[in-house]
Amino acid sequence: MHAAVRLIAPAVAVLALSACAKTGDLVVNQGVGVTAVRSLCPAVGIPDYTGDITTFSSPTSRLARDMDVEATMTNLRTTCDEQGERIYANATFDVYATRQDTRGARTVELPYFSVVLRGGSSVVTKKVGTVRIAFADGQDRAVGQGQAGAFINRADATLPADVRERITRERKAGDEDAALDPLADPEVRAAVQAASFELLVGFQLSDEQLAYNATR
Repeated sequence: MHAAVRLIAPAVAVLALSACAKTGDLVVNQGVGVTAVRSLCPAVGIPDYTGDITTFSSPTSRLARDMDVEATMTNLRTTCDEQGERIYANATFDVYATRQDTRGARTVELPYFSVVLRGGSSVVTKKVGTVRIAFADGQDRAVGQGQAGAFINRADATLPADVRERITRERKAGDEDAALDPLADPEVRAAVQAASFELLVGFQLSDEQLAYNATR
């Protein structure tokens, strides 16, 4: 597996906090004025150290004077259609790039990956694409756009009925488990994690490029 994927950290939270929910969402009343909403759509993000890429005019140099192109992935936007049996999530993003040598028009193709993770660590699918950056003659800055999409089976992202019941069951004062967080139960937490997906996008980096991002 590529280094850029190996360094993806497991999800730290399996439920997203929100002030409101729509029909079909799993709503957990945590008893302190906070509502946790779990959507069937995957969480979308850029893994650490993969949102930037730097190329050098000399493959063995990492000196500032030898930098060729620097680029940053930003403005990540997502849409999700969860109406059918196959949920479709789409992510779009911008890539802002600069170059050192502004002589002549030049087009640069920068590789990026999109990965669907299940349970914070299991790779379901991985795709690699390219973003084209077109510099005009004399121009040191340019912008490109990219996108990544993924299908997820509704059944895989849906919690079993018994787990939903254990999470949403009304607890009254005096009940033995009234003060217990249902997600503290290892079985419940494992089920929620197994039904949680992420769509992660970042630059497809070599081991050297990834190490450069992590240490600069």
